Amino acid sequence: METQHNKLANDKMKTQQLTVLPDEKVSFGQSALLGLQHVMAMDVYVVPFLIAMLIGFQSGQSSALIQSTFIAVGIATIIQTHFCMKLPIAQGPSYVPIGAIVGIYAASGSGDLGWSTVLGASLVGAILVIILGFTGVFNKIVKTFIPPIVGGTIIFVVGLSLMPVGLSDNIYNAAGASINQNIYLALTSAIVLILCVMLGSVFNKKGRVFRIASVIIALIVGCIAANIMGVLNLSAVSQAKWFSMPQIPFADFSFTFNFSAIITMVIIYIVLMAETTGTWFAVSNVIDKPLTDKQINRGVIGEGIGCFIASLLGSTPVTGYSTNAGVISITGIASRRVFIAAGFWFILFGFSGKLAALISAIPSAVIGGVFVIVCGIIAISGLQVMKNESIGEKEMYVIAVPVILTLALTLLPKDFLYSLPTTVQYLFGSPIATAAIVAILLNKVLPLLKSMRNLLSLRDCAFFLLGIFFRNFCPFFFHFVILEQKSRD
Repeated sequence: METQHNKLANDKMKTQQLTVLPDEKVSFGQSALLGLQHVMAMDVYVVPFLIAMLIGFQSGQSSALIQSTFIAVGIATIIQTHFCMKLPIAQGPSYVPIGAIVGIYAASGSGDLGWSTVLGASLVGAILVIILGFTGVFNKIVKTFIPPIVGGTIIFVVGLSLMPVGLSDNIYNAAGASINQNIYLALTSAIVLILCVMLGSVFNKKGRVFRIASVIIALIVGCIAANIMGVLNLSAVSQAKWFSMPQIPFADFSFTFNFSAIITMVIIYIVLMAETTGTWFAVSNVIDKPLTDKQINRGVIGEGIGCFIASLLGSTPVTGYSTNAGVISITGIASRRVFIAAGFWFILFGFSGKLAALISAIPSAVIGGVFVIVCGIIAISGLQVMKNESIGEKEMYVIAVPVILTLALTLLPKDFLYSLPTTVQYLFGSPIATAAIVAILLNKVLPLLKSMRNLLSLRDCAFFLLGIFFRNFCPFFFHFVILEQKSRD
């Protein structure tokens, strides 16, 4: 993401920020503890819970979906971190496909047939993503269309888009407590996190443990505060089983292949890849390790394999979580061993209903206090990427328009979103992906328009712009514009 000159200038500073580098080894005990910290900072259970609620799963079906999701993200994390991309990246269930999954399920008649159609479409889409990685097409797109100014903008909007979600869903509107209690809990966990990081910075080696374990300490203190307030509910933990078998393919569920459902899911995967690219750049910037062509191709393959395994286990598509980039920046621990340990923790939680219930019992506001800080760190990482870039008139628009669009789509009323065409819903449902696409387009189109300014009249430029925009969304309007232009000439 940085030029060679900028990289050399910042090497010393960034090395000091990281306590443990990606390929450095840490002890088994430290890996287990720090891996658990990453797991606790991720709301992995939320996506399967929402999907189960929206499509009307019974209690047993909901538990099975959550269980499958934990196992899927664990395996996907190990594959991506150890075998494919070989970067400290944790996988988690993506929010992007939720609307499409609900739509495919309903359109396919609901019930077992509806769910098998969702899984069949996800399976085929994952195979196409793997092929995309093997051919190297995605890497060529990244190299051509994502220079530092665009990459920095994408990283910034990743953090920016998650802030309102963390504040609204995790704090202000979190269930199980009053708004006052939620705010106090969020402030408690956030303040403890900041204090731990400050102690680690001030006391260096003696305070190292506080910085390394800052997230888990903040969550534990937040849970203690929640228990004092009487809003920590552990009833689900006592009722859950210690061990339970996951779903078995073709025995507990099957796969149905429907062309229209597959096309829908392919569109979702395209949006998903645009979004996960932001996560890769965020991690790359935090660990000061520029992405290589090989890593990007292997990352796409790993993403596809992870989604393929998730489908085989009866779960939904997974993707790299940007939350972990912020956790790395806060703790200074970037060892891949920690993320491999996180993967094994996920698998263990998938087989143990009691442990999974314990993670799920952490109040949303407690996680929200940590989550919002993490989002801010991610956004700042994006600014660091762009700080040495020359900001001219073009760059201002490349940065400003995606930022505005991110906020607009994040705050877009759901009623209006659902009134739009289905394909537009999928795109606008992911502010990160939409902002990334707009940043890429502006970075390419604005210089082109500048070079054409002296050759074409204002009217011709206007028709050219309208043609580019509308030919992808309204072919009939595109042809009308061309005919109108010819008739006037």
